[in-house]
Formats: sequence, structure tokens, C-alpha cells
Amino acid sequence: MDKTKYFVVKKKALPEVLLKVVEVKRLLSADENMSVQEATEQVGISRSSFYKYKDDILPFHEHEKGQTITLLVQADDRPGILADVLQTIAKYGANILTIHQSIPINGLATLSLSMEVLSTTGNLSDMIEELEEHQGVQYLKILGRELTL
Repeated sequence: MDKTKYFVVKKKALPEVLLKVVEVKRLLSADENMSVQEATEQVGISRSSFYKYKDDILPFHEHEKGQTITLLVQADDRPGILADVLQTIAKYGANILTIHQSIPINGLATLSLSMEVLSTTGNLSDMIEELEEHQGVQYLKILGRELTL
């Protein structure tokens, strides 16, 4: 039996109730005078749903400092694509730990990147989205996320 406890899931794959739980948490952190009842009513979920899931879902960018992210990228075998990917990562201020690029097969190169997220690193979701939209990047997957305690 698989003992996996954590998954990285894209927003579009999440049930609406989980997205609403994240929104309630955002409202509560933005307004310390707002009650759970007020926030859940505003978002349109029950308090019991909020309490059921509140500890089980975190936005990807939460707890940024001190984590390592490993990405798998498949990109066209063209000069400059790796440089563009690395430039985007540098723009967001992540620290590259490892880079491994396979020999291109059928015009695609597979790249594995591990990076340390620093307290000064920009929003990871924005960085991932920007990497996915790079011309020549055909596929991007988050392989792992490890928090350093």
C-alpha cells in the first residue's frame, strides 16, 4: 500500500470546497477582527467544512523560506531554452541547487532542477506559471517539495 501523505495538486483539480477553505483562511489573516462565521458566510461554505479541512490545505507559496523544490521540465531541444528557464528562476530569486539535463530524445530534452526557496524568493506559483508558459517548454511537473525545519 502506498504511504504517500502529501500531494502537489494544480488548482483546477481541487474541489471547490477546498478552494473556499483557502479563501476563508486568507480573509481571516487579512482581518483579525473577522470571525470564522463571518468569513465562511462570505465565502459560502459551512463552518464545519472549514474546520474539517483548514489544516489540510495550504497555498503552495505558504512557508516559502527554507524549502527545496524539485521540478521536471521537458523542453524543445533548441539553444537558449535552458538559459531562459534559469533566467526566470533567477528573476524570482530562488537558489539553484542541482541541474541535470538528459540527452535529447525525439527533439525533447528532460531537465531536472532542484532549487532552494529563500525568504527573498518571489511567489512560487507565479514562477511555475511563467516557466510553464515559456516558448519551448512542453511539460512541467513539481516532483517534490521538502521543508527544512
